[in-house]
Amino acid sequence: MLSSHWQPMADVNRLRNELDRLFGQVSGGNGTSRRGSFPLMNLWEDDSSLYVEAELPGFELDNLEIYVTGGNQLSISGERKQPEHEAGAWHRQERGFGKFRRTLELPGDVDSEKVSANFSNGILTLTMPKSEAAKPRRIEVKAN
Repeated sequence: MLSSHWQPMADVNRLRNELDRLFGQVSGGNGTSRRGSFPLMNLWEDDSSLYVEAELPGFELDNLEIYVTGGNQLSISGERKQPEHEAGAWHRQERGFGKFRRTLELPGDVDSEKVSANFSNGILTLTMPKSEAAKPRRIEVKAN
């Protein structure tokens, strides 16, 4: 007699993992999830600039395009080429390949003429100086 123990949660988890893989869902560190969020980005600011870090492992600089349009729209696009293995067969292929485009609305206008980019160890870092109109101004209050 064959003994089978049905484990519904194991089956549900296996199905969820397969659906996540199929639809490209990425789980966040805080238990949240995002769809279509490639590349993963961090965005922060100080008084003078906005900063973006984008994870782009395996990309070549020649295959990336970065645009700032309308003062507050950042667009990053590129392509990761699939490696070719003439002798052999794939057993597992989890890393994505192909073209991507991600557009991000920035929290304020930046001076697109002064944006700088650095690409090191698969991390693209953008420094985007705020436009003069977007920088905070201290207002001096005078007493009568």
